[in-house]
Amino acid sequence: MTVGAFLLGIMVILDYVMPLPVDKLYASGTTVVTDRHGEPLRLFADNNGVWRYPVRLDQVSPYYIDALINYEDRWFWNHPGINPFSLLRALYQWIDSGRVVSGGSTLTMQLARIIDPHERSITGKIKQLFRATQLSWHLNRKQILTHYINHAPFGGPFEGVEAASRVYLGKSAQNLSQAEAALLAVLPQAPSRLRPDRHPENAQKARNKVLNRLDRFTVWPAKEIAQARNELVYALQNTTPHHAPLLTRHLKKIDGRSVIHTTLDGDLQALLSRKINDHAHFLPPKTSMALLMVENETMVVHAYRGSADFTNQNRFGHVDMVRAVRSPGSLLKPFLYGLALDDGLIHSHSLLTDAPQDFQGYRPNNFHVGFQGPVSMTKALQNSLNVPAVSILDHIGSIRFSTHLRRAGLRLRFPGDTLPNLALILGGAGTTLEELVPLYAALARDGQVGTLRYLPEQQLIKKPLLSPGAAWIIRRILSSAPTPPGIPERYLPKHQRIAWKTGTSYGYRDAWAIGVTDRYTLGVWVGRPDGVPIPGQYGAITAAPFLFNILQSLPEKALWNSPQPPPETVTQQEICWPLGTAPPTDQNQATTFCHQRHKAWILNGVVPPTLPDRFEKHWISPIRTIAINPDTGRWVPSLCPVRPTRKKNLVRWPTLLHPWLNRTLRQQQSVPRVDHACKQYDTSLSASFKITGLNPDTILRPAGSSTILPPIQLSVLGAIDTIYWLINGKMIKQTEPNTPLTHQFNKSGRFEISAMDAYGHHDTVTITINLE
Repeated sequence: MTVGAFLLGIMVILDYVMPLPVDKLYASGTTVVTDRHGEPLRLFADNNGVWRYPVRLDQVSPYYIDALINYEDRWFWNHPGINPFSLLRALYQWIDSGRVVSGGSTLTMQLARIIDPHERSITGKIKQLFRATQLSWHLNRKQILTHYINHAPFGGPFEGVEAASRVYLGKSAQNLSQAEAALLAVLPQAPSRLRPDRHPENAQKARNKVLNRLDRFTVWPAKEIAQARNELVYALQNTTPHHAPLLTRHLKKIDGRSVIHTTLDGDLQALLSRKINDHAHFLPPKTSMALLMVENETMVVHAYRGSADFTNQNRFGHVDMVRAVRSPGSLLKPFLYGLALDDGLIHSHSLLTDAPQDFQGYRPNNFHVGFQGPVSMTKALQNSLNVPAVSILDHIGSIRFSTHLRRAGLRLRFPGDTLPNLALILGGAGTTLEELVPLYAALARDGQVGTLRYLPEQQLIKKPLLSPGAAWIIRRILSSAPTPPGIPERYLPKHQRIAWKTGTSYGYRDAWAIGVTDRYTLGVWVGRPDGVPIPGQYGAITAAPFLFNILQSLPEKALWNSPQPPPETVTQQEICWPLGTAPPTDQNQATTFCHQRHKAWILNGVVPPTLPDRFEKHWISPIRTIAINPDTGRWVPSLCPVRPTRKKNLVRWPTLLHPWLNRTLRQQQSVPRVDHACKQYDTSLSASFKITGLNPDTILRPAGSSTILPPIQLSVLGAIDTIYWLINGKMIKQTEPNTPLTHQFNKSGRFEISAMDAYGHHDTVTITINLE
């Protein structure tokens, strides 16, 4: 057996007995989360507090590889991990001078010391040589060099050239200049003494030493090296990136890779974060805010901010409000109306009733107390009226609507074990900003909900929410809504309109605003993470201004595409109230059936009629045909023998809207007085719901020289439930059946006082007040 074979056998045995601790090379423990361009958003240190940003050789500047190899280990590509000539030279210089003049360690030996540290002794050096030999057996040259550039110490907690380049120079190692490459090549020799942020003079001397050697070996042209020497060493303040901290924390938790590339746009993230930082100063104490912005076409997330200030415990900065379950307030209304459009239940200007109603014991009010009477679907959605939305949900069904949303990707959380109910449309279930934004993005995606994509490799999964036509109509309605109060004109794009909707949860706990442009959807939440109410803070004045501020700060070309026509399924058509259908072609019939005309967006050519009064047990046609005495113009009941008669059609408005109808509309739908010859057949005078306390057309004046009128008291005869009182169409109070209304008139004029209940019973008296 030869000596060589014997030594080889010994090495094999030692390699088995003392395996190479390569786990330290692959199980780094550090995590880097980057934006879409590879710029780090956040670095997570390992258990030892080390920051590292792993890269491949092709992701590092060739200048750095040149400087590193030619300064540290010129024969790296040729020797087996140990350079005996370098070792002998270093030994001779040490004996000759009595001190260490040059090191004999190769890059492989330096990597061996990194993965298996040893004492500075003869025994330690032998161990290092053995580990270097093992590295050369198990890894090729490129693998060894890759591990070195990712594990070399660069001062403080930073290891690897990429981490050092990012922290000290503010750039990727792929973009290093020749001077910067030389600086980072020498820095691991004495990381603490040569740190450019603390000792720039030392760092510059060491860098120039590298440049001198490269000049001597003619690695780079002399002119370029001379220019590199003239560069001053300057380092950024030692700060690590800390963008989107809550999202990066979440991704690190669910993704085990050492480098996680996200879809976030670093520049946009920084811009919106600065705006949140500025805006947070004006928020009440303990209030936070969140933001999520996605690209509609691809559903990639471009910006994510989970709290107002991650480091501020007073604002619960550690709580991610993008993913927190909260009440959405009115934010689900657009999708309810969209589903009703697809069902053929309504069109954009269907006549809806905004009046007191009882839905099996549930009696919703509007956010701003009061009712508006007859409203179109467009107005009901733009003004976020509650009663019309509850009425539509009552027709569609709470369980069906909830199921429809769940199939589209919205997971609603109901309190306890309760089933979906009518309160759902007013915020009676929990959801998240992360789930709501994709729903609104569907309005710009032909009604298709796409899953959010935080990582480039995530697949875009589509789920149907609305038809393209319904999505277009809803977006058109939201984009034509008046802007919230206090929004300056400078916040509005010049040529396009933002489709936007706000929401406010019960008790002013959550304020929302979501806006949709052609290219992006942006959602904003403001509130207290602990759920404490913030009186006076609601979507339109708290979240919406910030939403418009952000969208205004972005270039218009980044928000809008070229205008697109409506889908083929959508047409615009004139419709009539109160029937809700197209006007008759016959002019005489049009006068009778068409009390008001409106332009409506129609889906699939269907013009659905006005929904019937929901409290009626059986459907009653809104068109009533009566007999009229042609001589007197009065009504002839069917049992009355007066002949001949002529037919007259009357069109009835929904019963609950009567208090809001003007005199002309009431006359158009009212049955004329009974003919004198038919009074014994008249059954219309047995009214059971009647205002008492004032007669119609009463004129009230103060007594004597006084200008103050005493309060009036009114009651309702025949009332069996809560009474809603309106003056000139505006609700002023509600009373119980046995409680009179007391009201003080403070100005002159003609006033129409109406009383109604939730079952359609109503009465009206008109009085005149003269305080002069």
